[in-house]
Amino acid sequence: MTDTPSVGGKGTVVLAFSGGLDTSVCVPILKNMYGYDRIVTVAVDVGQPAAEVKMADDKGKLIADKHYTIDAKDAFVKNHVFPAIRANALYEGYPMGTSLARPLIAEEIVKIAKKEGANAIGHGCTGKGNDQLRFDFIFRMHGFDIVAPMREHNMTREWEIDYAEQHGIPIPVKKSTPWSVDENIWSRSIEGGRLEETDYHPPEEIYHWTTSPEAAPNTPELVSITFENGVPVALNGKKMNGIDLIVELNKIAGKHGVGRNDMVEDRVLGLKARENYEHPAATVLIAAHGDLEKLTLSRFELKFKHIVDDQWAELAYMGLVHEPLYHDLNAFINETQKRVSGTVDVQLFKGGLHILGRKSENAIYSQDMVSFDTTTIDQRDAIGFSKYFGLQGRMVWQLQNK
Repeated sequence: MTDTPSVGGKGTVVLAFSGGLDTSVCVPILKNMYGYDRIVTVAVDVGQPAAEVKMADDKGKLIADKHYTIDAKDAFVKNHVFPAIRANALYEGYPMGTSLARPLIAEEIVKIAKKEGANAIGHGCTGKGNDQLRFDFIFRMHGFDIVAPMREHNMTREWEIDYAEQHGIPIPVKKSTPWSVDENIWSRSIEGGRLEETDYHPPEEIYHWTTSPEAAPNTPELVSITFENGVPVALNGKKMNGIDLIVELNKIAGKHGVGRNDMVEDRVLGLKARENYEHPAATVLIAAHGDLEKLTLSRFELKFKHIVDDQWAELAYMGLVHEPLYHDLNAFINETQKRVSGTVDVQLFKGGLHILGRKSENAIYSQDMVSFDTTTIDQRDAIGFSKYFGLQGRMVWQLQNK
């Protein structure tokens, strides 16, 4: 690969920009190898560390022809995180984070691309991961051509690091610690380097949000979470907006080592990938929300919603937020959440969480009727029901055991 463009004068390309290795080297590549006249970078803030947002902003202004930084934290929480809580969204057992943010980031980039009259939209995704699909789905939906140097030239991270050094581009990784980190307000994912070895024990240095269970406090901590219509609105009795509540709960639960996942997951393309995640608040909120649903939704609603939630998570993981079924599922979920209001008490201790209690004005629960000492229900009423219960199964057994 050389820096000599095959064709010049291609106009403007808008680049999804994080300031990390892949997107940083994309800037000179798009000019020198692809021949674009003008590179516009767009960083979308969905809750990354302030220093990371500033780094992307400073670097974009330094190396691109024009740069935008978009604050989308509020939209991310309201339009993507809250629906994920309502859907108890777990993909293969873990709370999604990166996948929830990608469609929003893509939509914000499309807005800038239209504003700038761009000829194409570029991204730094590889041809092996999921992000390329999540971004491409949105970009193609709006009719934009896509430029993806990493997958189009089979670039490796080692080649990118060398290229960045040759072009004087500061990057946040080194060959000795080549972790690829994606962080937003809801989740932090860490991959790359030796973490790609399934039997490699991850070093403690990769974790920034969670304390190891061994080093976590020796005293449990109780947190109380209040929900209204399936959305968390208060922490320990204090009303809070979504962003502040998630940030505070990340600190509390992370201190107790809650919210780590080290797993092998199935990517959309079919590849299995070893992934490490931190999501303290997400772990607690989804567990508490699911518990509150058991108190407020009927048996048949819960049974069907498990199916809906699983399908919702798969579509969200793929980034297919404009698939008609995704909207259909949300319509059902939103209807169920009209009764999911109440408070759940959760104990955090040494990497684990335990639901200690829950209450709701919408509880489908009668302490009087369920009590051993109740006189409200006449137990003799169940005799007739019991005679017919399992009737067909008993008949088959009797036929087979004549």
